[in-house]
Amino acid sequence: MGLTRQYLRYGPVALFGLVASAKGNAAFVALRGERARCVAVPACEHVFVWDTRKGEKVLILKGVKHEVSFLCPSPDGLHLAVGYEDGSIRVFSLLSGEANITFNGHKAAVTALQYDHLGGRLVSGSKDTDVIVWDVINESGLYRLKGHKDAVTQVLFLKEKNLLVTSGKDTLVKWWDLDSQHCFKTLVGHRSEVWGMAWLSEEKRLITGSADSELRVWDITYIQEAKDPDEPDSKKSKGFSPGAEENTEEDETLELDEHPEERLVKCSKVGSIMREGRDRVVTLATDRTGRILACHGSDAVLEVFSVLSEKEIQKKLEKKVKKAKKKAKRNSEEEPEKSVELDLQDEIQRVTNIKASSKIKSFDLILSPKGELKVVLLLQNNIIESYNLNLSAQVPQAVRASRITIGGHRSDVRTLAFSSDNIAILSAAAESVKVWNRSTLQCIRTMDCEYALCSLFVPGDRQVIVGTKTGKLQLYDLASGSLIEALNAHDGAVWSIALSPDQRGVVTGGADKCVKFWEFELVKDESSIEKRLSMKHVRSLQLDEDVLCVRYSPNHKLLAVSLLDCTVKVFYVDTLKFFLSLYGHKLPVLCMDISSDGALIATGSADRNVKIWGLDFGDCHRSLFAHDDSVMYLQFVAKSHLFFTAGKDSKIKQWDADKFEHIQTLEGHHQEVWCLALSPNGDYVVSASHDKSLRLWERTREPLVLEEEKEMQQEAEYEESVAKEEQPVVAGETPGETGLAGKKTIETIRAAEQIMEAIELYREETAKLKDHKAICRAAGKKIPFPVNPILAAYGNITPSAYVLEVFKKVKSSELEESLLVLPFSYVPDLLQLFNEYLHLGSEVELLSRALLFLLKIHFGQITSNQMLVTVIENLKKTTISRVSEARDVLGFNMAGLQYLKREIEAKDEVTFFADATDRFEEKRRKRKKKEKMVLAML
Repeated sequence: MGLTRQYLRYGPVALFGLVASAKGNAAFVALRGERARCVAVPACEHVFVWDTRKGEKVLILKGVKHEVSFLCPSPDGLHLAVGYEDGSIRVFSLLSGEANITFNGHKAAVTALQYDHLGGRLVSGSKDTDVIVWDVINESGLYRLKGHKDAVTQVLFLKEKNLLVTSGKDTLVKWWDLDSQHCFKTLVGHRSEVWGMAWLSEEKRLITGSADSELRVWDITYIQEAKDPDEPDSKKSKGFSPGAEENTEEDETLELDEHPEERLVKCSKVGSIMREGRDRVVTLATDRTGRILACHGSDAVLEVFSVLSEKEIQKKLEKKVKKAKKKAKRNSEEEPEKSVELDLQDEIQRVTNIKASSKIKSFDLILSPKGELKVVLLLQNNIIESYNLNLSAQVPQAVRASRITIGGHRSDVRTLAFSSDNIAILSAAAESVKVWNRSTLQCIRTMDCEYALCSLFVPGDRQVIVGTKTGKLQLYDLASGSLIEALNAHDGAVWSIALSPDQRGVVTGGADKCVKFWEFELVKDESSIEKRLSMKHVRSLQLDEDVLCVRYSPNHKLLAVSLLDCTVKVFYVDTLKFFLSLYGHKLPVLCMDISSDGALIATGSADRNVKIWGLDFGDCHRSLFAHDDSVMYLQFVAKSHLFFTAGKDSKIKQWDADKFEHIQTLEGHHQEVWCLALSPNGDYVVSASHDKSLRLWERTREPLVLEEEKEMQQEAEYEESVAKEEQPVVAGETPGETGLAGKKTIETIRAAEQIMEAIELYREETAKLKDHKAICRAAGKKIPFPVNPILAAYGNITPSAYVLEVFKKVKSSELEESLLVLPFSYVPDLLQLFNEYLHLGSEVELLSRALLFLLKIHFGQITSNQMLVTVIENLKKTTISRVSEARDVLGFNMAGLQYLKREIEAKDEVTFFADATDRFEEKRRKRKKKEKMVLAML
């Protein structure tokens, strides 16, 4: 067997250059007791918490793999629920920054999250059209609500009633009764998708935003369940508002009642508030008090409205009546009060419009007790802006309080470069050039530029050159952060720039079908005595097609030029004579590189292939299918034949050009990777993507074996396929509006396998014990029983206790799904063990939950099995007795805690008054002393 070549693994170090991703939403969070200061925003798979006053990152809630799609802080401000693109939900503690709870139920991205007013339940809506209610305290799913035909856009709890309202892209607003878990009302008054909803006037009104510029307002009336039997309600019970039969086209209060006998709510359209924006509503929300309403479309304007309280409405109405009376006296009219009514526009008043610097993707509001409104805006171009709005002013004007921008570029980074000492990283985008410190990942220089396409550090690392879309070469000085010189290099875009091996000049290739050679020179600056760096155009090479990429061979003899005609032409540098033509790609070669020994050239193309060529004869050694989309960038590791490629499929891959093998895939980016750069020593890789993030990867000391890597890849593919499989069917469950909250994942399968292994071990050990007892009886003496090593590791526990330990380790949120996967052959043993555990009184709540679920899903098989009749009878007795005992203990503890609370409150009141008396006495003594001093002076 031949020796296997070992490689070193590259691992992720950090994500930087990103302020906030535009996919999710921004939310104010309470950190250090201040609610209106810190804001949580999605940042690819992580959540960043920014201090808006200082502009600093104060907390990072680390994700795993998938992008964040929605954020929702808990009512107590201690937790943050985060929804992801794969449908999972994680609940983070804002104190520790760790994820305490994970819920897996949705098959697609989470689009809406909402806590109830106590924070005990969490409801989630998704692109998979399902709504799931989760129990946060028990860390488990309660039920799945099915009814929407398209993605769910918003979910709202009602505080007083156990009801839920959901809206979707299917144009429907559905009302759900959570006691019976069914949809009892559907609002169908929208012509297009319902993009947002919010409660107004203490949940007596609902406002909805759709694809037009109209915000529809609905009056909500809660109907008592016990109706007067004499009341004629034939038409209402059918779910039609009066006059619906005559004009169903125009009447937008049409409601479909799927269960007329359980109708709880009546909705009627009051009117509409017109927005200034003509496009669809992107976000519609109120602050926590419900006094301020705000919304925005896909533009840069946030429209803010004020919702009047009942007292304010009454005052306004009285003023209007007085005015009407005065007017009536003049016109000598009678009874003017009847005609006086407030319009909807009087109750919901426009306050102002906040104009942001770019398109708004999301916002959050907080109204301070002083009446100042704080607004945070998450913008499309990697910026967070916060505004203050004084509502007590006669003409409220929004004042920008802060702007977080320094952490990243406004547009996609199109070029990257490393300094020769491996310390500085250059990134350039459409509007700016930034220089980062590699070790701290802090931005140390920001310089304005034109649309950058290529860049490099000038030898010495004191200047940088940037090639732009307009055909200019811009030369910047890093010490001063200023533009030294801008040269009109090409008539079209400068697609590529390469440093000559002798470090005396550069070569550029542009869209004007020309390759130009430049030399560095020192020229006298007019403004100062010292000389400054400049570039002199030496010679040109005219070609027939646009130049996409240029590269020098390390010995400075050859120049490779990639052209738009899908070929790579190789020329001699000294004479510019043609040497080789490398053809074979079906689409243009976008990137290429020559190895440090000059033996190989690798070319990456838009046809998704990478070809490895010999530079001596121009023969193609191998063609590799590299990415699922265009190969955007390619670079060799210094002093080796290993190279990295970046693709539009969001992946970075490492290859061996000698063995033609794929070594490693660096996964992390969520969208197209535009470019990458390797440090001169090969220890670091930095990459830039369309998701606005820059990622740094480091070469570790961990060896990488290709066979193991392939096995790991196969395991990952299997795990993905498991998640896409059909969910197991629950016996006796009819497909309807409700279902189980969880879904089958690799974790639930592993948990079921662990339970099965534990039961098998229990069976083996009990059988061994029986045999051992028989041997002891036959021998007439005690023989030591050999202890199982697994049981010994747990402290010599019994096999039945080991099964309970394994059962307790199953996550609460995965329990039902794990039991659903478990084959029935293991259930009889489990039921007998449950009986044993309940007799001992251990884990009553967990065992009762598992027992009831097993009885539900295996009801037919359990009842038809004669062997289990006695087990079930015993379970019935023990379960009822143990549950009632647990309830009594809980009741006693609750009463004790309430008593202690009353005692503490009474003590606090006494001490409070005692403190007040002491202070009063002290003040009186001081006053008397002062009076005596005044009298003495007189």
